[in-house]
Amino acid sequence: MRNISDTIARLSAVHARAAGSGERNDAHLSEITGFGSNPGALRAWLYLPENLTRQAALVVVLHGCTQNAASYDHGSGWSDLAAEHGFAVLFPEQQRANNAGLCFNWFVPGDIRRDSGEAMSIRQMIEAVVVTHGLDRKRIFVTGLSAGGAMAAVMLADYPELFAGGAIIAGLAYGTASTITEAFDRMRGHGGQSRTDLQRLLRAASPHKGPWPRLSLWQGSADKTVVPANADAVLAQWESVHKLGEKPTRIENINGRTRKIWSDSKGRDVVETFTIAGMGHGTPLQTGGGDGLGKAGPFMLDVGISSTRHIARFWELTKPDVRGKAKAEVASPAALQSFAPEEKPRAARIDPTPERANARGAADGFSKVIVDALRAAGLMR
Repeated sequence: MRNISDTIARLSAVHARAAGSGERNDAHLSEITGFGSNPGALRAWLYLPENLTRQAALVVVLHGCTQNAASYDHGSGWSDLAAEHGFAVLFPEQQRANNAGLCFNWFVPGDIRRDSGEAMSIRQMIEAVVVTHGLDRKRIFVTGLSAGGAMAAVMLADYPELFAGGAIIAGLAYGTASTITEAFDRMRGHGGQSRTDLQRLLRAASPHKGPWPRLSLWQGSADKTVVPANADAVLAQWESVHKLGEKPTRIENINGRTRKIWSDSKGRDVVETFTIAGMGHGTPLQTGGGDGLGKAGPFMLDVGISSTRHIARFWELTKPDVRGKAKAEVASPAALQSFAPEEKPRAARIDPTPERANARGAADGFSKVIVDALRAAGLMR
């Protein structure tokens, strides 16, 4: 495997930082169990603000490697924003038995196919939460960082009819890797598919023929973990489904950062990109000032712009008049189609003493390679 030693070294440094970060603080999150067959053996956490509105929106937030639901929420501030604006937040969470680094398995074929593995588990969680709490099917969104960003790309590719919008932060294009070796190579910008092949992979992921969710892309120019070429690949993958030209419709300056926007034939902004100059691997934050939100920490980087706030605005989730508008104006046309899973999920159950999801064996397949590498490096016993 190419450069596995420097990957292990970085994981070791992350492990050391995480060890000193303290216990998880998830008292404001409730675990959901009984949401379906859960073939990906994921856990699920939910935040419902006291001011939850009728037919509220839902944001699905996917953490990065070495993180969990609570730590990513603490850093990104999604539940704080939900408390301000009255929407629900769902946090799928990886288990170490599935992936030793707590990464979502965005490169494992059985976990990224529609109605299979981790993708299916996340879909079941969403359906259960929507049914249980009467949430708005026209306003479901998904975002994530790194492996979580790559898994957000999976969900948008597999279920474009479900989501009104998505946001990928330092993530990777759908279907760009199917082995660990390929995953590490793509992260570093080695190899990869042509623009045509990337677009073919996206269209082949689902039978969807209608309009597609709007998309927000965020990338640090100095990211050496998931290099900027990956954001270019995601953009190239989505150009076809939105019928975009290579040049943006307009360019704006937001908090001193360059924002590129592509609009569709009706003038609706459907894709935006932010490249944060000098930023490494992580979620862009602004923790001070009027837009301050979240907390800086490992992979949560205070660079003077809140990706969380801006993504929510791009989705038209936090505009003051959003709930007074007709739903067709707020939601993506892609989300107007009904969502009918093959398996009817059970209603979500909020359990104060949650039972742990049935984890897949750590020695199985791809996880065994990761576990063996971490053990050899002294990161696991």
